[in-house]
Amino acid sequence: MAAAADGLGSIAIDTTQLNMSVTDPTAWATAMNNLGMVPVGLAGQQLVTALPEENSESCTLLKPAIFALDSICVPGFDPSLSMMTGITPINPMIPGMGLVPPPPPTDVPVVKEIIHCKSCTLFPPNPNLPPPSTRERPPGCKTVFVGGLPENATEEIIQEVFEQCGDITAIRKSKKNFCHIRFAEEFMVDKAIYLSGYRMRLGSSTDKKDSGRLHVDFAQARDDFYEWECKQRMLAREERHRRKMEEDRLRPPSPPAIMHYSEHEAALLAEKLKDDSKFSEAITVLLTWIERGEVNRRSANQFYSMVQSANSHVRQLMNEKAAHEQEMEQAKESFKNALTGILTQFEQIVAVFNASTRQKAWDHFSKAQRKNIDIWRKHSEELRNAHSEQLMGIRREEEMEMSDDDSGDNPTKKLRVDDSALAAQAYALKEENDSLRWQLDAYRNEVELLKQEKGQLFRTEESLTKDQQLQFLQQTMQGMQQQLLSIQEELNNKKSELEQAKEEQTHTQAMLKVLQEQLKSAKELAEINGHDESQANEINVLTVALVNQDREKNSEKRSPGLKSEKEALLIGIISTFLHVHPFGANIEYLWSYMQQLDSRISANEIEMLLMRLPRMFKQEFTGVGATLEKRWKFCAFEGIKTV
Repeated sequence: MAAAADGLGSIAIDTTQLNMSVTDPTAWATAMNNLGMVPVGLAGQQLVTALPEENSESCTLLKPAIFALDSICVPGFDPSLSMMTGITPINPMIPGMGLVPPPPPTDVPVVKEIIHCKSCTLFPPNPNLPPPSTRERPPGCKTVFVGGLPENATEEIIQEVFEQCGDITAIRKSKKNFCHIRFAEEFMVDKAIYLSGYRMRLGSSTDKKDSGRLHVDFAQARDDFYEWECKQRMLAREERHRRKMEEDRLRPPSPPAIMHYSEHEAALLAEKLKDDSKFSEAITVLLTWIERGEVNRRSANQFYSMVQSANSHVRQLMNEKAAHEQEMEQAKESFKNALTGILTQFEQIVAVFNASTRQKAWDHFSKAQRKNIDIWRKHSEELRNAHSEQLMGIRREEEMEMSDDDSGDNPTKKLRVDDSALAAQAYALKEENDSLRWQLDAYRNEVELLKQEKGQLFRTEESLTKDQQLQFLQQTMQGMQQQLLSIQEELNNKKSELEQAKEEQTHTQAMLKVLQEQLKSAKELAEINGHDESQANEINVLTVALVNQDREKNSEKRSPGLKSEKEALLIGIISTFLHVHPFGANIEYLWSYMQQLDSRISANEIEMLLMRLPRMFKQEFTGVGATLEKRWKFCAFEGIKTV
């Protein structure tokens, strides 16, 4: 109902299309009568009469704004009634007035009427049918979906129909009889939803392409959601700024900065401690200095004098407290006296009320007067009893205080008040004596400090030079120790290498001796048996082969063995692969084959493994120029044959 009321109120009427004068009272009375509005100054129900002729332009424009209220209207309203009664004509264009009436009550059903436009006519739906369904409204929705448009409907006709709901920023029309309309504000969407269910007919044509039933629903658009998010962020920023301003306003002010300690500042602070108006600020500075650790042997006397000034302020505070207590006693006494006077007046008022309630005067009052007097009397008695209880409580407290205090305290208080002048003089003399004593102690401390400083000047210079020399010597010693350790490590390494070389040398010498003896014995046998020189050469070749074999064995002893089972497995696979390829294979071909077995292995790792075993694998170059290629071959069987 609310959406319908908003939609009905959104149908604006252009005043340029009305064929009547604004100053004509008869025309305005007729218009107000047609709208069902009572002119100002007349009491009664809303008046609705028969409309003018159907072909009049004013009827066409005003007809959608009229409700079905003929049952409660007075027929035959006289248009000249306003002129006869002397009522000033009403201009509906003034602020607060309009040609569209206010929304009807919720208990009265809204009846949609025919809406006439220049290019089309909108016929309302059947009132017995349920209202058209709509989807959930997206946040910040300014776009509506309009379906069921006539096939011949153009953007101009759509804008003519929906611009009555508000300013249109964009219309996106499709070829399938629907469009999307974006309004300037969100409330205009509610007015456009009101037109859902209307049947639209272009002109007076009865063709199916010129008619269609409108279905208006909320549409979800990125631009609407983006604007809504921007608005929410702006509101959040404003809220954060407001909270920050509130926190800054409620935050207590920062304390003033504390100056650093110096003799000049200490002298000024001592004067401030003696001034009552600046004591709180000065005591804060003194506390900060002490917490910072500014107290040392040189400044101890100044701090002691300032602490003593703070102690002297304690006595002054006690005197002020005694004065305030005396003022409080006087205020209590004055309050008790005033309360006693108020209580006596209450007693007099209650006596007047009691006298008025006696038979002699009571009979002359009326019933209402007696009732008021009785109420007043009871109220006065309650107030009197409350004040009397308060006064009795004050007196009981005074009696308890008097019982707690000793009898000898009162004379001492009086003597303290009377002898305040003598006590002040004695206190001033005592402070002067203390200050002179502190100054003397300060001078003694300064003299001792000067003596000590003079004696320490020469000592400090000598100690500084000795400390520097010791530091330099320690640094050089550390450097020499590090060098010595490194040299020892190198020496141990050289010794181990030398021992290995000696062992190899002795082994080779022993082998040479054995070979020489074998060679001599072989030559002797050859000479005895009469062999020729070819046999001698074969014997020499054999000896050379034995020497080379011995060297290879020594190199094998030096070379590291296989590191893991994985390397042994790789050597077996590679040997099998190269044995199948007698002409050899390049490293890329071999690596591509091994990749199928282990994807993590690299070509560099395979090549390093082949180079570590020269007796099993050898490398050859084939081709010339650009076709030069490096291949690996399996040669383990050849080495066995040679052996």
